[in-house]
Amino acid sequence: MKRESILVTGGAGFVGSHLVDRLVEMGHDVTIFDNLEYQVHQGRLPDYLNRGARFICGDVRDADVLTRAMEGKDVIFHQGAAVGVGQSMYMIRKYVDYNSTGGATLLDILINNRKIRDRVRKVVVASSMSIYGEGLYTCDNCGDFTPKLRPNRQLEAKQWDIMCPECKAPSRHKGTPESKPLFPTSIYAITKRDHEEMFLVTGKSYRIPTVALRYFNIYGTRQALSNPYTGVAAIFSSRVLNKKPPVIFEDGLQSRDFVHVSDIVQANILAMENQAADYTAFNVGTGRNITIKHVAEILIRRLGAGHPMTPRIENTFREGDIRHCYADIAKIRDMLGYEPSVQFEDGIDELTEWVANQVAEDGFERARAELEQYGLTQ
Repeated sequence: MKRESILVTGGAGFVGSHLVDRLVEMGHDVTIFDNLEYQVHQGRLPDYLNRGARFICGDVRDADVLTRAMEGKDVIFHQGAAVGVGQSMYMIRKYVDYNSTGGATLLDILINNRKIRDRVRKVVVASSMSIYGEGLYTCDNCGDFTPKLRPNRQLEAKQWDIMCPECKAPSRHKGTPESKPLFPTSIYAITKRDHEEMFLVTGKSYRIPTVALRYFNIYGTRQALSNPYTGVAAIFSSRVLNKKPPVIFEDGLQSRDFVHVSDIVQANILAMENQAADYTAFNVGTGRNITIKHVAEILIRRLGAGHPMTPRIENTFREGDIRHCYADIAKIRDMLGYEPSVQFEDGIDELTEWVANQVAEDGFERARAELEQYGLTQ
């Protein structure tokens, strides 16, 4: 295997740090580029940061610093982004600036610095399942359909499920393929669509092999437990660790595809190594849907010993929330040989073992108060 020089933006973060570990283990020369966002890192280098990688503290919007980080690189993994679906709806400029402008800055350097452009052989960008909005559904009478958001009058009546738009019969959810029309329902999701489309268009135009990976709901060690805008498994874990019940909107039966961070790393390595991936977007998930209520109940059982509790189901809703979305992984399986290696039941054991030894500030109530202040919960 050829030793390559690799840049990972956001390489001190949850996904990025696990990817860095794997790349270093494979013998590559790895540079981490990260701004140590306070909401995630409290401005400190994390203890888990791989000492076999070079670290550059910088902002992806800073073209001068980012140019120096990109020089001499063969492969670029762009993982750096501000993450927070709800928060993005009232910090619109921040999310568009960090994510869309940050991605544009990297691409601008890539195509205008000929020395960098001629060397880079692969770019892999982190996209998100959030760009789909609702997943794919089917009606026994009318066939498959791709709904947009449920109308507020339906949600106000606490009718949570998706009905067929033609015959109004109950529908069933299906694995969502990459061909489903995109309908992002938050500013964060729009910026991730920006990432995917900007990177793929630019890569194809300049013949720089580029791959977009649409991550589904990631869980695992190193997720920022004190960040109330991160993934649901981490938010629930923080609540239980602080002896407070997880809070669930709607009825708890909404479902997502929970994919272990090691499988996200697997997909990134496959995308880097396989030419069949070039200029293509892939789902990265498990193909299995799990209800939010089930996730909360498992975390309570694993972490709540001595403090019996049940999830607090609100039967209220947040603007932009979807009902079901899980991955159809046939494309990445067939083209790249990806296969999920961690079952949720095993991965959640690893997560809770790690969480039990952490100290976490529960910021959920503060985050919810902000949503209420802006009228984003009902």
